Amino acid sequence: MYERLFTLFAFFLYLGYAHAQDEKYQQLMEQDWANLKKYRKANEKIIAKGDFPGVIFMGNSITEGWSSLRSEFFSKHDFLGRGIGGQTTPQMLLRFIADVIDLKPQAVVILAGTNDIAGNTGYSSEKMITDNITAMAQLAEQNRIRVILASVLPVHEYPWNPGIDPVKKIAALNKWIKDHTEANEYIYQDFYSVMADSRKGLPKKYAEDGVHPTTLGYQVMEPLALKAISKVLDK
Repeated sequence: MYERLFTLFAFFLYLGYAHAQDEKYQQLMEQDWANLKKYRKANEKIIAKGDFPGVIFMGNSITEGWSSLRSEFFSKHDFLGRGIGGQTTPQMLLRFIADVIDLKPQAVVILAGTNDIAGNTGYSSEKMITDNITAMAQLAEQNRIRVILASVLPVHEYPWNPGIDPVKKIAALNKWIKDHTEANEYIYQDFYSVMADSRKGLPKKYAEDGVHPTTLGYQVMEPLALKAISKVLDK
């Protein structure tokens, strides 16, 4: 009798464990860490119509805010924004094929790295960041998409993570980005030196919170971006 009870107990214990594992797997599937679902339907429409953009801007909330606040700038020049707020470079790399390669642009502007430094998805060394940027640029190049690598914008302090001192880390990453573009014949877009204040951050007129550009901040960035895009398309 005890053996039967033990067997029955073990069976129900197994069922409970299997159910818990199924739920855990389902939760993982629903998480969509890279947020591929954000632009999925829009991408499908573009591909179905064959109406591919000239240039795609890949990035985080800075890029997402740019295409939202200054939508007329994007539509006027046949640009497409593929920024997602809060994202780090590994997340961007995961969605790079779906949000850039599959849309067949002539060029891509990659503006990435600040959220890695802020620690949004945990610790990131400089090499971890640069490996991801390298991989995105190589994917683009292999698909005949010209590459513009933008500097990380200046930040004196991240409001959501004030314990981090980003100034030196941003300077080091920007030096690597510049050197990497020169070594690989990409185009380097330097937003940093034009926008940085005496604290090596963004002044309030360019970013109220010190991170995300205002309309004026984007208006400063736009002619610089146009110049870089014109240069890369003429190569």
